[in-house]
Amino acid sequence: MSALPPCPQCGSEFTYEDGAMLVCPECAHEWSASAAPEGGETARVVKDAHGTVLQDGDSVTVIKDLKVKGSSSVVKVGTKVKNIRLVDGDHDIDCRIDGFGAMQLKSEFVKKA
Repeated sequence: MSALPPCPQCGSEFTYEDGAMLVCPECAHEWSASAAPEGGETARVVKDAHGTVLQDGDSVTVIKDLKVKGSSSVVKVGTKVKNIRLVDGDHDIDCRIDGFGAMQLKSEFVKKA
């Protein structure tokens, strides 16, 4: 039996070493052999413009006028956004702004309220 960990992607036990990497022959997933073992992935930390860590459900305030793509309207400085949800991607905050509806914001343009 192999002492190598199973594939974190598909759970296959047939992983093999290729240099410093581990490879799964079933799903072709590659990961570092020195990476944390299964379940040890670090959670993504999202910080606001001042370096404060944001969490789901926080309230934030917009610190810069933001143009709304596809519209001539602008989200003004000081607009308070309640009950944010953190998501993966370039725009890492999913929220609903009164008067605008659902939209996504970048964390670099908000501060925790």
